[in-house]
Amino acid sequence: MSSKPILWNFFRSSASWRVRLALTLKSIDYEYKPVNLYTGEQLTEEFAQVNSKQEIPVLEIDGLRLTQSLPIIEYIDETRPQEPRLIPQDPVKRCKARMIAEIINSGIQPYQNTNVLKRLVNEIGEEKKNEWLKFYLTKGFKAIEAALVETSGKYCVGDDITIADLCLVPQVYAANRFNVDLTNFPHVLRVNSELEKLPAFHKCHAHRQVDTFSELREN
Repeated sequence: MSSKPILWNFFRSSASWRVRLALTLKSIDYEYKPVNLYTGEQLTEEFAQVNSKQEIPVLEIDGLRLTQSLPIIEYIDETRPQEPRLIPQDPVKRCKARMIAEIINSGIQPYQNTNVLKRLVNEIGEEKKNEWLKFYLTKGFKAIEAALVETSGKYCVGDDITIADLCLVPQVYAANRFNVDLTNFPHVLRVNSELEKLPAFHKCHAHRQVDTFSELREN
């Protein structure tokens, strides 16, 4: 059995992307196990043995099998306290970082869930689905922008990388993918631009994973 942590994920999954970032920022080598959400690989009986809820990401580490991206990130940070500390020690910064992370995790991401979007297409059609999606993603980004006005420095919360940053970059990517106009959110765009300059964020980008669709690959 591999001594490395094992991450079951999909290159374009926002939740998977967050965990890749946490592992990379903490310099934790891991085994990447792709799960293709588009072909429904997560819905197989085989994957149900990995996660009974049939969702990704799943991280096997320290003899544990963990699910849900934000608790996984907190576990990584608490058990590997080397810099960067992804959960701030200061209680105010910690609360604000978690707040932004949750705006994204529970307030935006569920609207872009692959299974939700497939069902919407079947029930209301592609055009109405896109309108619905843009409405809710834009509403979520308004909340992020308002938060960043108060909390951001170089990054989401001051000048240190936090769990909020790990959530922001995949969400901006998703917004661009779904043609959501972000020009009215300058703080979001500025912080995202700063984060994308960092080596860990470059390495973990959706277009640079082993299961990335060939037509999306970047140098």
